[in-house]
This record gives sequence, structure tokens and C-alpha cells, in this order.
Amino acid sequence: MNSRRDRPLIARPFVLGAVLLIGAGALSAAGMHAAGPPVDARAIVQEAQKRGRASSQRYEGLLQTFEAQGKTSEKRWIYERLGSYGASKVIIRFTAPPEVRGVTLLIVNHPDKASDQWMWTPALERDRRIALQDRSTRFFGTDFSFEDLEERDVDQFDYKLLGEEAVDGAMCWSIQSTPKLSRFSQYTRVINWIRKDTYAWTRIDSYVKDDVVRRLEHRDLRNLQGIWTALQTTMTDLRRGSITRLALDKVEYNVPLREEDFTVEALRRK
Repeated sequence: MNSRRDRPLIARPFVLGAVLLIGAGALSAAGMHAAGPPVDARAIVQEAQKRGRASSQRYEGLLQTFEAQGKTSEKRWIYERLGSYGASKVIIRFTAPPEVRGVTLLIVNHPDKASDQWMWTPALERDRRIALQDRSTRFFGTDFSFEDLEERDVDQFDYKLLGEEAVDGAMCWSIQSTPKLSRFSQYTRVINWIRKDTYAWTRIDSYVKDDVVRRLEHRDLRNLQGIWTALQTTMTDLRRGSITRLALDKVEYNVPLREEDFTVEALRRK
């Protein structure tokens, strides 16, 4: 990895809407503005997204899933993203074990609506569009749902500042986000903890009505190319009692990626 791996002050981020910019809840180390911090919830989230902005991202990930009954599984994938937040395209391609190698998910994120998603399965030699009503299901045996892999623009939510709270020893803003169009999300609301010193997401609790159903936690924060990045992320499915840990390796930002590789036609050529 060419990036500097500075020791973090403590934790880190991801996306909003519950989720993954997978592997990339990222926040820039570039300075606290002299004018002072944002004063309302939306401004805090907008600043956090601004600091994590990059034209592209690539990393390799190891996913380990631990079921409540004691069964474990392990998968590896390569993640590539072109663009940022509401106007980005993502390719997630499994590389191991052999039975899932080549399975690929294409996500096209939009600023004003839910993403479009397609999955390519080599064994069947066909792609399948992931319907909106299926976004709440588990993604390939992990504790991430298809929706959790989306990136959401700041304008797709209403925000409320709930207060301040320490998470892993760092003071954070606690911010509630509620989707403006509920049909685009399985979640009723999301509580985000964003660090006051680095504007990095440290934890995201996703609710269905009054119950927390998924919890995303970010650890091992490193300053990579000026962007605070969590190299360890844990998703807990509180209803199932299962956990998926995602470890990132070979993280790069602003890498050259081709627009034509982020299409359904490109999936079929792999």
C-alpha cells in the first residue's frame, strides 16, 4: 500500500442510510475549518461526506461471518467505486472461496432515488436485477443486506441532532436520520455517531420501528491519502444474533477506473 498509515485518534466511518460505502466510510483529515464546526445535524453530515469525497476507491476485503449457532464462513472480495455518494457506481466481485468466485454485484447509486443493482452469477451465466423489495435480504450469507451496500446522498434524509456521547473514548454527535421516501428503505430511522474531532462515523444503528435490527461499527481508523478510513468494520444482525467482520487491505483512493467497466454488459464479459 502506498498510503500513509498514521495511527488514528480512535475510530472511523462509512455511509449513511445504514451503510456501506462499503469499505469506505471515509473522512478527510484535512483540517477543521477556522469558521468553526457545523451547527446543525444536516450540516454535520454534509461536512462528513465532504471530507470523505474521492473520485474513486479500490480495496480488497476479507469477510468473516459468525452465526449464532457457532457456524463460521469466510469470503474475499474486491471492491471498486467510481464517483461519490449519490452519483457513484460500485462493483463488488468475490474472489474466494471457489464456489462464489466470480459472483459480482453492480450498484448504480442515484442522488434522488434508490440504487439500481444487478448480480452476475458465473455458474448460471446470467445477470439478475435485484428488485427493490429484495434489498432487505442478506447479501450472499453476510450480515449486510443489499440496501446496506448502497451509498445515499445527504439530501435523501431528514436529520435531528440528538446530543453528544462518547464512543470508544471519543466524543461524537448523535444524529438521527429518517428517509424522506420510506419506500426506498427497509429502515424506519438510523442513529449515526459522528466523531467531533475527525467527522468520522463510528457507529450506525438501523431501526425497524422501535427496534435496532443492525449495528455497524468502525474501528482501526487510519489516515490513508488524507482520508480517515476504517480498516475493520463489524455488522451485527441483532435479530439473527450473527456478526460479519470486514477487514480491508490494499486500500487506494483516486485510482484510475474506467466508466465502461461499471455496466451490466461489463459484468457479462467477466
